[in-house]
Amino acid sequence: MPLSRRSFLAAPMVGAAATALGAGAANAADVKVVRAGEAEYAALTTRGYNRRFTARPRQIFVPANAEEVRVAVERSVGDGLPLAVRSGGHGFDDFVDNDRTGAIVDLQRLAGVSWDESQRAFAVEPGADLGSVYERLLGGWGVTVPAGICKGVGAGGHVSGGGYGPLSRRFGLVADHLYGVEVVTVDARGSATTVLATKDGPHADLWWAHTGGGGGNFGVVTKYLLRSPEADGADPARALPKPPGSMLNTRLVLPLATEESFIRFVGNYLAFFEQHSAPDDPFAGLYAPLHIRPGIAGPSDVLILLDADRPDAGALFDEFVAAVSRDVVPGPVVLPPTTASYADTLANVYYAKGMPGFRVKVKSAYLRTSYSTDQLRTLYRYLTDIRFLGESQLEFMPFGGRTNAVAPDATAVSARDSFMKMLVHAAWRVPGDDERYVAWAREMFRDVYAGTGGVPAPNAANGGSYINYPDPDMADPRWNTSGVPWHTLYYGANYPRLTRVKAQYDPANLFQHKLSVGRPDW
Repeated sequence: MPLSRRSFLAAPMVGAAATALGAGAANAADVKVVRAGEAEYAALTTRGYNRRFTARPRQIFVPANAEEVRVAVERSVGDGLPLAVRSGGHGFDDFVDNDRTGAIVDLQRLAGVSWDESQRAFAVEPGADLGSVYERLLGGWGVTVPAGICKGVGAGGHVSGGGYGPLSRRFGLVADHLYGVEVVTVDARGSATTVLATKDGPHADLWWAHTGGGGGNFGVVTKYLLRSPEADGADPARALPKPPGSMLNTRLVLPLATEESFIRFVGNYLAFFEQHSAPDDPFAGLYAPLHIRPGIAGPSDVLILLDADRPDAGALFDEFVAAVSRDVVPGPVVLPPTTASYADTLANVYYAKGMPGFRVKVKSAYLRTSYSTDQLRTLYRYLTDIRFLGESQLEFMPFGGRTNAVAPDATAVSARDSFMKMLVHAAWRVPGDDERYVAWAREMFRDVYAGTGGVPAPNAANGGSYINYPDPDMADPRWNTSGVPWHTLYYGANYPRLTRVKAQYDPANLFQHKLSVGRPDW
């Protein structure tokens, strides 16, 4: 039956009936709660990445274990408070920080990384940041996950949205190594239960929904269980990929002074990765994101990270630099390459933890083929507008490789035939600049995709968008005139199954935001 606020208040607190997996018992009084006016409230409400949005919830729960999460969720439901969940705080939009949020469950204290012998998998709690995950896995067992380059990002939203990073072209997405999830769900009576869902065990659909279905949709994840598909879990040192022993890193600094040099370089770059996007390509160990700042003559560059264990790593590096530099005048400046251990690369090259304090608007796309010359000219026109000098940038992030070796319905990530991600990352600091920066990002994206209704509507060239770079404009007919609903852009043909999982595990639609599963198409 539908769950109204009245039925929330009338629902019995059936904590004894809930399954507490791997956590000690707790009662409502045990859960730490912070309210407005208390010392920690301001810090907890401003933990989000995007300074455009700040919630003012009635209460913030800071649980220490899965059972306390369950109690916090059930209390919020019983009080009729719209609920949001925060792990690392790196969300780009207002899914947590909005006027509707009445309660936040802040998961920062659930930050463990351990080997779970009973599940034969690594247990990663949602509040653990990626840097800590890397350090614990590498230092304890000599393994890693192909997660993001930003070490401060929390595992919570990152994994549930699919998760990718510098090693994904070689090892696939984080979701490809997800064996199970522990999730607090809420039934139609308002009773919260902790559910263990695994790939080959109970609640397999709920496991599947967390392999790219996005955060904040089905419940509150209290634990991820990571184990590679080919591993049996008998030996933790073989349960996840072994990282490269060493990695080559450097940067190409780009003096893209003219429209033609911009078109030539970006065209070369995209063509290279389109050509080398197969799962077993020799360049699968290369990750080289391109960052272009407005003003063009600013500090635009390509960060190069390359598996240096290969005997031909030097030749591959030279081939890549020659290919992207061909006929570019003036040519990029190649900084001297350095070879370092994987541990040192994590420490010194992956992006440091910390929140930069930006106000942000993002737009994203998957590329199945390279941009046309007309699309590149459109980008150049917007990127030469010196009014937007500063922290904003256009980013291209190589995809493909082993990410494309998985069937589109095997996980909730349907984008398994693209070679590149594009991200418009407008960033600024002054609130009075909101309108013009948001307009700049929106209009650039709309004009690049003018041929497909202002969005990367899936076709031979476009593969939709990435849910971890969410953009509510995709569900706004003012900016999406394609006739293709937002969920097709993010989930493709996997969306109907996601809606069935949503109906089963969140029947009252408690977990919702501007792009939550089950919301209207427009």
